[in-house]
Amino acid sequence: MNLQNILSEIETTDPEVYDKFDTRRNAMKSFAKTSGKIALASIPFALGSIFQKAYGSPTGTSGIIIDTLNFALTLEYLESNFYIKAVASGIIPVGESLNALTVIRDHENEHVAFLSTAITAAGGTPVSFKATDFDFTAKGNFPGVFTDYGTLLAVAQTFEDTGVRAYKGQAPNLISNNDYLQAALQIHSVEARHAARLREMRKKANLLVPAGVDVKPWITLNQSGIASPAVQASYDGEESVVQAGVTITNIGGFPISAKAASEAFDEPLTKDQVSAIVKPFFN
Repeated sequence: MNLQNILSEIETTDPEVYDKFDTRRNAMKSFAKTSGKIALASIPFALGSIFQKAYGSPTGTSGIIIDTLNFALTLEYLESNFYIKAVASGIIPVGESLNALTVIRDHENEHVAFLSTAITAAGGTPVSFKATDFDFTAKGNFPGVFTDYGTLLAVAQTFEDTGVRAYKGQAPNLISNNDYLQAALQIHSVEARHAARLREMRKKANLLVPAGVDVKPWITLNQSGIASPAVQASYDGEESVVQAGVTITNIGGFPISAKAASEAFDEPLTKDQVSAIVKPFFN
């Protein structure tokens, strides 16, 4: 086992690693001293012990995980409170439509409860919001959100599409903990199904804008079917046809259009991008 190579690899990942050991020389001394006293097969465990002192307990929940879960919880509070008001608005057609939005409301309430419990169990303090913390007109951009059914569905679709991209963008922050990553991706999949259902409802009710535009269960290019600059940031970037550095259009000689290529993947949004998108909905 080449300790020099190990240190070089670690330094590539964390350029500040030696600050945690005081100096590179002290790090080398720690490794050399440890490896001289133990069997070769035990060195990985010894390295873990040394880095535990430098980075803290590897089994503890890191601050970035708590922050990521609280960010997700903030979005879930937004959606939960939106659907509570939507279902109570009285403008949703009774029957299949009202049933669907009631189910989505219940899912969002469950997400709030689940994430709050998870954060508390991890030793963190979950954020909390009340109904008066939100402005679902988005500072006047959607004045008829709870009086016009088409506007209500358009805002709902935007929330769900944004949520899908937000969870994908935050997944790397949870990759160090399989339990939290799995839980977040499960919510991510539910949000995707919500988005697909809402798109279907808007299309069936002929509520797409402009009239005649088509909307599939997934995003095509950067099209929303809403035609409002107030929501466009939730769709910008989805027109990408490059994944992992590979151009998908016409890959392998197959006639794959830009539309089809863009539909195959959801593009992640950063925390800053999502925060800017949802900021108008908070008082």
